[in-house]
Amino acid sequence: MNAYIVLEKAVGETPLSCAEAYRMKHPELTGVPMAYAGRLDPMASGKLLVLLGEECKQQEKYHRLDKEYEFSVLFGIESDTHDVLGRLKTCERNKTAIESVTLVIEKLIGEITLPYPHFSSRTVQGKPLHMWTLENRLHEIEVPTKKSIIYDLSVTALETKLRTKIADEAREKIDTILPVTDLRKALGNDFRRVDIRRDWEDIKNDYSLPSEYTIAHFRCVASSGTYMRSLADIIAKKLGACGLAWHIHRTKMIIYPFKEFLEPRILKTYSLLFLFFGFKSSHLFQVRSDSEHKFRMTPHQWRGR
Repeated sequence: MNAYIVLEKAVGETPLSCAEAYRMKHPELTGVPMAYAGRLDPMASGKLLVLLGEECKQQEKYHRLDKEYEFSVLFGIESDTHDVLGRLKTCERNKTAIESVTLVIEKLIGEITLPYPHFSSRTVQGKPLHMWTLENRLHEIEVPTKKSIIYDLSVTALETKLRTKIADEAREKIDTILPVTDLRKALGNDFRRVDIRRDWEDIKNDYSLPSEYTIAHFRCVASSGTYMRSLADIIAKKLGACGLAWHIHRTKMIIYPFKEFLEPRILKTYSLLFLFFGFKSSHLFQVRSDSEHKFRMTPHQWRGR
């Protein structure tokens, strides 16, 4: 049996439902332990690493895989989750130029400290942040931050989209999640979707708002544990606007040769050199060197920091 599989998680799926759906189609996995190494938000899609059998006991060695993402930022609308699945507010600035975006993101490359989203699984005093948020007790704690490394961040395109179309597409994304009926998760109130759907409907029908909004598309290579939702929020704020992560897709994971012999600092250098991507159940994969895949920070630059 293979040590792992890599699945394509769809928008609306949880990592658990994605893994279990795969198990249902593969009876040979009946009774086999499965554990996903790394999370993806319900509104995110892309590669999900799932360990099988005895390899589930080796999760630790998979926890520091760096990632590549394609993500988009919608300007002019923000939410308390930093994505479309949150309570919404609007702000005045909803347009920006690609030159302005480029100048802002250039300054984000390298080491960066990002706050964990209030709606995340990061625990404080043994309780996930989203529970502190839902209980209205965030004022009792200090929201933790995460030190990350942004190896590469580039804007790939800007587009404008009608407000009405944005609202309709957001509703479609939200409705991809199956209803939450587990009484143990009652506090979450089915992701608050009744209120969130109403928020998007209000934006759709508010003709005092701009008829079009700007969406910027990005490609990012970052260290393990970097929340694209937090990065989207920071980019919007740096531009003097508000915004949310409109789209998040994990495209690649990075694996390092001889990882167990590398110190953390050197490990980060090697993440610029070895891309493990296109994970498939057949275990066919490709490794591309830095000469084939251009990063904004080279290993020499990183060592010299």
